Amino acid sequence: MSLSELLAVDIGGGTQDILLWRAAQNLENAVKLVLPAPTQVAAARVRRAGQQGREVFLYGELMGGGAIHKAVDQNLAAGLKVYATPRAAATFADDMAKVEAMGIELSESAPDGALAVPLGDLNLAELAAACARFEVELPRTLALAVCDHGYSPGYSNRKFRFNMWRRFLEGSGDLASLISDTPPPDMTRLEALARQAPGCLLMDTAAAAAWGALQDPEVAAKAAGEGVCIVNLGNMHTVAFLVQGRMVSGIYEHHTGCLDTMSLSDQVERFVKGDIGDEEVFAGQGHGLARLDGAPRGLPGPPVITGPQRRLAEGLGWQTAVPHGDVMLSGCFGLLAAARNFHGEKPSLPTT
Repeated sequence: MSLSELLAVDIGGGTQDILLWRAAQNLENAVKLVLPAPTQVAAARVRRAGQQGREVFLYGELMGGGAIHKAVDQNLAAGLKVYATPRAAATFADDMAKVEAMGIELSESAPDGALAVPLGDLNLAELAAACARFEVELPRTLALAVCDHGYSPGYSNRKFRFNMWRRFLEGSGDLASLISDTPPPDMTRLEALARQAPGCLLMDTAAAAAWGALQDPEVAAKAAGEGVCIVNLGNMHTVAFLVQGRMVSGIYEHHTGCLDTMSLSDQVERFVKGDIGDEEVFAGQGHGLARLDGAPRGLPGPPVITGPQRRLAEGLGWQTAVPHGDVMLSGCFGLLAAARNFHGEKPSLPTT
């Protein structure tokens, strides 16, 4: 059954990128939004409470950390109490003992005087209210992307997340398998999204970006030929894929904040050539690297980049993916292409 409409939300650490797509409307006329990420919104509310000298009560769903973690740390350092329900507290650590060691007090209800701050990666009610002011209704079908580290108490969440990519490479390696209506086991952010929006399609942000980059005809042509390295330079994570057709033969993942232009160039180029190992990436605070035995050792063209931190690749001569003429919504376009493929429409990926 083909799709007639889709709300695609690519939820990162800095922004949430949003596309309201309807088949009857030209894509150029679709509503597109780039808003602060939910973790940034929650963090701003926590900081405001801190400026007012108020305690905070966090409730709702597990969500991405980053900004909210930093804001909570600042309030605690200022001597202000922070309370949280166990479900919301899982944002900060999988082990509740670690959460309490941070200084967060677990509670099912808000203490008197505390500012109640909702957590969750999906701000659907707020988005619907904002769009309604412009007489725009939200599509009923949803496709959502987040970067999930998974549930791994007592084990490195960087390794746990990268094991997801290893299983993918050792399994199908097919980009088409990276979207689902069922959260993978122990991927708690995706599980939380499924609770917030039952029946939604789910994807990793890096996978959505790769799909999106392949909606650029020039990038698709490279993938259909000798292959291409697609690098998503996100606000929090940098992920590179070796892609030929719709098959992935190698994945590299690092924290964007640990990279500069020189180290990015060095590591990605050695990744393409097969001259860097998983241990080096992990030791540098990255997630890891994995390649199949048949992965190419070098590609004829430069890497293709997408994502909000593309400035890191300035001067390297790498190509920027421009799917549908928009450099910022690659993830949303990837979600759209993947969702249409999931629903049995003509694949939006190149073939060899």
